[in-house]
Amino acid sequence: MNVKLVKLVLVRHGESIANANNTYTGWDDVALSPLGIKQAQQAGYKLKKVDNFLPTAIHTSVLSRAIVTANIIADICNFLYLPIYKTWRLNERHYGALRGMNKQISKRVYGTKQVLSWRRGFESIPPLLATPSNDRRYQIGDLKNIPRGESLHQTQNRLMPYYYDHIASKLLLGQDQLIVAHGSSLRALIKKIENINDQDIVKVEVANAEPIIYTLDANLKIIDKNILR
Repeated sequence: MNVKLVKLVLVRHGESIANANNTYTGWDDVALSPLGIKQAQQAGYKLKKVDNFLPTAIHTSVLSRAIVTANIIADICNFLYLPIYKTWRLNERHYGALRGMNKQISKRVYGTKQVLSWRRGFESIPPLLATPSNDRRYQIGDLKNIPRGESLHQTQNRLMPYYYDHIASKLLLGQDQLIVAHGSSLRALIKKIENINDQDIVKVEVANAEPIIYTLDANLKIIDKNILR
């Protein structure tokens, strides 16, 4: 008996200017670096070679670095005709008052152990912004309270409803899906779909523009995982 298989592909955006400068970004809207543009192109060419990957939709955040990466990939893979859904729920984790700070400086200010907990831990919340952002993009969606900082757990909590309603629902219909998002938001999703515990998630890293291909069965159980490096 043939089992219907479906593909879920996750891609972190190409290197951003903040990545290149080693600063926290979070919900700050920064552009791709020249290297990031090349990485996005390379990700597109890699995905174009994947057999039987025929997504019916692309899902991304409302941040430019992910949107531009998604558009570059879509252009190279001839996916520009597909609907692209943009949602704050796929945004990077909100790094609160750390955003814009150099990561090495943060270690000197707060200590390496504390910074590791904020960056890689599941429950740790970074220092909060004094006031939430007043960005128009968050006034027109379903976001009621703009966060001032988030743990990875909180990122997962706001991401998963979108995944279940708009992505998993399509996967269950046998429709491949492409998500182009961010390092921490993808880590939060990977933790859930791979059932990774709170301790082991610390070791999970999602590299820029290296597509992660999950092959899933009819019950969305992972049959295979392949990272295109």
